[in-house]
Amino acid sequence: MSEGAVLIVEDETMILLDLESALEEAGFQVVGTRSAADALAAFDPDPTKFKAVLTDIRLGAGQSGWEVARHLRRSNSTIPVVYISGESAVHWGAEGVPNSIMITKPFFLPQIITAVSQLLNAQQGAETHL
Repeated sequence: MSEGAVLIVEDETMILLDLESALEEAGFQVVGTRSAADALAAFDPDPTKFKAVLTDIRLGAGQSGWEVARHLRRSNSTIPVVYISGESAVHWGAEGVPNSIMITKPFFLPQIITAVSQLLNAQQGAETHL
């Protein structure tokens, strides 16, 4: 896979571990975080370190996954965003950033890998046409 890590934001430890393992097995570098604050602390010092973000919507206290994605997009307007959520999927059209993907819980791990790969491939295709 190309340079850069996938930032994962998921407050449920078991889901975070599953996501990290699946993406690593698929060849991605990952940085897993359990809150919006941790995600922003990992991202802000070096936004170029990350090539995609996978975020839950409801992250407990603090900012939501919607807010995390908007924050990241202010630094990198084309970073691929994959949202995962149980109940918040209905708000994706209004809250989600453009050119993102929503995957509802429960999900299968191959869906996550496919979504991240699809967005990265689309981004790379757009860059080659510039």
